Amino acid sequence: QVQLVESGGGLVQAGGSLRLSCAASGRTFSSYTMGWFRQAPGKERQFVAAISRSGGSTYYADSVKGRFTISRDNAENTVYLQMNSLRPEDTAVYYCAAASRTTFSTSSYYQGQWYEYWGQGTQVTVSS
Repeated sequence: QVQLVESGGGLVQAGGSLRLSCAASGRTFSSYTMGWFRQAPGKERQFVAAISRSGGSTYYADSVKGRFTISRDNAENTVYLQMNSLRPEDTAVYYCAAASRTTFSTSSYYQGQWYEYWGQGTQVTVSS
């Protein structure tokens, strides 16, 4: 089992940047596929980005591609989400998620139900 704690959220003006961090407990962090999701008020949870166990493969929602970068440091048990060129529509609670299961279909990475563990979330607010 793994526990996830997000940090780094806050208030930023449109065009600005934030870097989210998600610290994981346990000694098997490198065995988890990691993802970031977000949920805005009144909207469904939305996939943002995912990264493979080794960090060699990354996946992004079209809405953030080219602006956000997911990375991980397995030695530090941490996954990051660098967010640049932020827009008001990026405003949401951002959640870190971990999955220990394996899959032959990378489409699973985009599905929230595939992830077993979730953090408590961190608020990101982008003002216009």
